[in-house]
Amino acid sequence: MTTVAVIGCTHAGTFATQSILQEHPDWQVHVFERNGTLSFLSCGIALWVGDHVSDPKKMFYSSPQALAEAGAIMHMRTDVLSVDATGKTLVARDLETGEEREYAFDKLVVTTGSKPVIPPIEGIDSDHVLLCKNWDHALAIKERARNAKSAVVVGSGYIGAELAEQFSIVGVKTTLVDAMDRVLANNFDEPITTEVEKAFAEHDVELALGQKVTKFVDTGDGVTVVTEKGEYTADFAVLAVGFLPATDLLRGQVEMLPNGAIVVDEYMRASLPDVYAAGDSATVFYNPTGKHDYIPLATNAVRQGLLVGRNIETPTRAYMGTQATSAVQLYDLSLAASGLTMGGAERRGLDLRMTELVDDYRPDFMLSTTPVTSLLTWDPATREVKGGQFMARADISGAANVVSMAIQSHFTVDDLANVDFLFQPNFDKPVYYVGAVAMKAAAEA
Repeated sequence: MTTVAVIGCTHAGTFATQSILQEHPDWQVHVFERNGTLSFLSCGIALWVGDHVSDPKKMFYSSPQALAEAGAIMHMRTDVLSVDATGKTLVARDLETGEEREYAFDKLVVTTGSKPVIPPIEGIDSDHVLLCKNWDHALAIKERARNAKSAVVVGSGYIGAELAEQFSIVGVKTTLVDAMDRVLANNFDEPITTEVEKAFAEHDVELALGQKVTKFVDTGDGVTVVTEKGEYTADFAVLAVGFLPATDLLRGQVEMLPNGAIVVDEYMRASLPDVYAAGDSATVFYNPTGKHDYIPLATNAVRQGLLVGRNIETPTRAYMGTQATSAVQLYDLSLAASGLTMGGAERRGLDLRMTELVDDYRPDFMLSTTPVTSLLTWDPATREVKGGQFMARADISGAANVVSMAIQSHFTVDDLANVDFLFQPNFDKPVYYVGAVAMKAAAEA
């Protein structure tokens, strides 16, 4: 009987376990998870803070019991201390009893996920500085926000921006701090981020941008966040400055990126035989650049986890890569993106062009309509579509999925301009705004 060890069970681990058991119901699958829960949708933390979640228990889509019923041998509240990937053994400690035990395996699945970036800043270990990653963090943030009058959020990526938004909605005076000079600078380009910053200002969120945090000072009943340019005191602070792969167990045993992400091929195989990795602990193949990259998203984790089961015995289904397609709602602004922004292209040393179009999303004869800002990035040499960004006070999330498929299929701006998009006045204009921005790009090329 083949024995599999799955280390870590959030998204990639949950779906890897399910897919392995579906493909190989006679295999023995051991799942090791240091927490008492699994499958937590951390993207819902900010929504829960703002009372937009019907039941926090529904933020978990699976459970130890469900995986056990599927055939897995569950080791919850168990910390894996060491792994010998070549010798195919691991040592784990039961966190309830303290007992340590060695386990042998035939195949190893590393789905250890990611950990919050915690910079070496003085005072960062204060009880008034919270993290935002897992269920325990969610409980702490929800409890603090219930009675707090003020908060500082450090980091204006998706998580930080959403927390700042929801804090402001529930009446917590909020300051949003970031070393970058724009909010969501890694996710969207300036025509869009400018409008987001206006929305924050309208809701009394103080923006402290272009300011690196130098120190946290515990005031006893709160914390002062000290930056290069100012000081911001609040009841608590939340650190949301990014994530790193939690892969120390395998360091030196398999090929990794400099940040610790395990390099996997299109079948989720690491550089050592019988070792697989998926999700935030692994690389993704980023289609806009054609290179391995590190992009921790739940969507990537789910798809990679499913592929583990398909390929763990025989390479069967290749990974199609990712465009890092994502979306966020901030106040009444819907934002969605796929692929490279101009900022992302510049950071990677790529020469791209960007075409901008602002146009109503449906005909003016309708009783209501609203403008959509569309940004399309493309390669001037090949004319290939490399990214798209959209913003409106309407649901434009589907546009990012359209651009995602265009990038994955190596569409040129000419191809995208000639796609057969629907027209119906309730939904769009005779020329769908994705097609319209592509037409404008084709004319500029």
